Amino acid sequence: MAERDPQHPAGRRPLLRGLAAAALAAAMLVASAGSGHGTSAAALAPGTQFTPLTAAVMTEPTPFEATDGRTHLSYELLTTSALSSSTPVRLDRVDIQDARSHQVIGSLSGQALAEAANPVGDPLPGADGYTPPPPAPTPTVIQGSQQWIIWIDLTLDPGQRAPEVLDHHLVGAVLTPSGPSPFEETVQTTPTSRTAPLNLAPPVRPGTWYSSESCCGNTHHRRGLGPINGRFYVPQRFAIDWYRVGEQGQTWEGDPTQLTSYLSYRQPVVAAAGGRVVEVQDGVPDNQPPVTPPVPPIQDTVGNHITLEVAPGRYLLYAHLEPGSLNVREGECVEPGQVLGLIGNSGNSTTPHLHFQVMTTAEFFPTDSPPFTFQRFRVVGHVDPRLWDDNLGLQPTGVLPITPSPYQGPHRAQYPLDREVLDF
Repeated sequence: MAERDPQHPAGRRPLLRGLAAAALAAAMLVASAGSGHGTSAAALAPGTQFTPLTAAVMTEPTPFEATDGRTHLSYELLTTSALSSSTPVRLDRVDIQDARSHQVIGSLSGQALAEAANPVGDPLPGADGYTPPPPAPTPTVIQGSQQWIIWIDLTLDPGQRAPEVLDHHLVGAVLTPSGPSPFEETVQTTPTSRTAPLNLAPPVRPGTWYSSESCCGNTHHRRGLGPINGRFYVPQRFAIDWYRVGEQGQTWEGDPTQLTSYLSYRQPVVAAAGGRVVEVQDGVPDNQPPVTPPVPPIQDTVGNHITLEVAPGRYLLYAHLEPGSLNVREGECVEPGQVLGLIGNSGNSTTPHLHFQVMTTAEFFPTDSPPFTFQRFRVVGHVDPRLWDDNLGLQPTGVLPITPSPYQGPHRAQYPLDREVLDF
C-alpha cells in the first residue's frame, strides 16, 4: 500500500494529474472523441466529447425589427479555452443554427469573425470616430486558458422567423506541437425570448433627433462589457444617445465649450410609457464641454437620472439630466408624454445628450439591456462618421454630415439603427 502524503488527501494528487492528462488528451483527440465506438460509451448521449472551448450566452436573445425592415438578434458568446496556456486554439468558424432543424441562420468566419471577437479586457478598437480600426488579425487564435467574447449580431431575411432555440457550432483546430488537430463542437443550446420588445412612444419632444451609439455595430454601448459584482454584463447593449438636430443639420452652434451652444441642452425628456418612478438621482453637476470628464464613481456614471418601471421586469432609464431639472419623485405615477426633466451633461458625459435605454432592473449597474422599438417615426438621413459625445464638440462645426438613408421614410414598431437621423 502506498504511503499517504499528509498534504494531499488520498487519491487527490493522482486525480488532478488524471484530469490534466484527460484535458490534454481531449484537446489532441477532440476530432475523434464522441464517435460512439465501443461499449463503454453506450450510456453517453450521442455526440458527447471533450471540448477545447466552453461557451456561455450572456443574455436571452430577443428578436427585434429595425429600420432596415429585418429581424435582428444581438447577443454575446463568452468563450473560454479549457487548454493549458501553451496550447492555442484556432477558431475558424462559428455557425448559429436552429437547434431543431439544424439549419444555419448565421455564420462568422475569416475577417468577419476576427472583427466580431476579442479577448476579454482588450480595448474597443476604432470607436473614437476619427480613424477606422485596423483590420483584426486572421485567423482568430485563442490562446490557452484565455477568455474571448464573440459579439453576435444576426440579421434575418424579411419574413424569416427567429428560431425558438439556437445552437452554436464551433469549428477550428487545436494547435499542438505536432500540428493542428481539427475539432468541431456544438455549444450553448439557447432559447430565444418569445416576449416582444417594448413598443414605446418617443422619450423626447417632437423634432429631429440623431440616434448615436445604438445597435448594432462597434459602439461603446453595443460592445461595452462590464465586470460588475463578480460577473460580466453588457448593461448598455441597446442604449441610444439622443441629440437634438436643427434645421441646418446642426447639433451645436457658436462656442462648443458652452453648454448653451448645444441644441440638446435643456430639451425636455418625456415618459415613453406610463409607469411608476422607482429611482431619482439629482445633484450631480454638469460637465463643461467638450473636454472628456474624469471617470466618475460608479454611482454617478449616468449622472442625474430618472428610472421608470413600465412593465414587470422592464424599466426605462433617462440619464445625464441637468441638475435641478428633475420634476418627479420616487413612487410617483406618470402618464405617457409627461415631462420628467431636462437634458444636461452630468455623469460620464462630454456633450449634452439623453442616454435612454430599457433595463431589466431598477438599477443601471448591474442590469441587462433588452431591445425596444418606437411606435412611429420617420427616418430623414444617416451620419456616416461615428460622432458621439466625446468628439461631437471637437468637430470643425456643429453641422452633422447627414446623407440620404436607404431606409428613408415612415417606420412603425422598429428600432433605430446606429447613426440614423429621424423625426419624432
